[in-house]
Amino acid sequence: MSLSLTSPVSGSAQTGFTTPAYVIAADTAPTSAGKQYAVSGITGTQTGVDTTSSPSKPFTITLSRPAVLKTVSAVDPVTGALRSVPRNSYKIIIRKGVLPLAGQPASVLNATLTIDVPAGSDVADPANIRASLSLLIGALTQASASIGDTLVTGVI
Repeated sequence: MSLSLTSPVSGSAQTGFTTPAYVIAADTAPTSAGKQYAVSGITGTQTGVDTTSSPSKPFTITLSRPAVLKTVSAVDPVTGALRSVPRNSYKIIIRKGVLPLAGQPASVLNATLTIDVPAGSDVADPANIRASLSLLIGALTQASASIGDTLVTGVI
């Protein structure tokens, strides 16, 4: 199954937001190894949030994989150990135009999640790859409002 999103995307809890969701539309990704979606509308109570993506105030999500997937290298014939373990980097990037100061042009906030998967582990240890992702997404979901509050207040 390929990585894709369906519209609307349910948002996670944030201080001051009530049942946030994002209507998305397919967009053109920066590379052929990615998919991109632009926010074309919002639902729920999100006072002050721009409702659509635009060139000057983008609101997009890009999902990408390596252009060329790496494989595990040969085992050293003397030591029996792998000489190196290359990594395949998958990324999720959010771009959102935000105002640095009222009356000023938007500046783009970038949020990037990179997951570096050791080559070969997709076959040798898929359960533990899934477990790491399960914990990551669970923690992000659980701490979503706290992370938002920290980004706004600077208090961790």
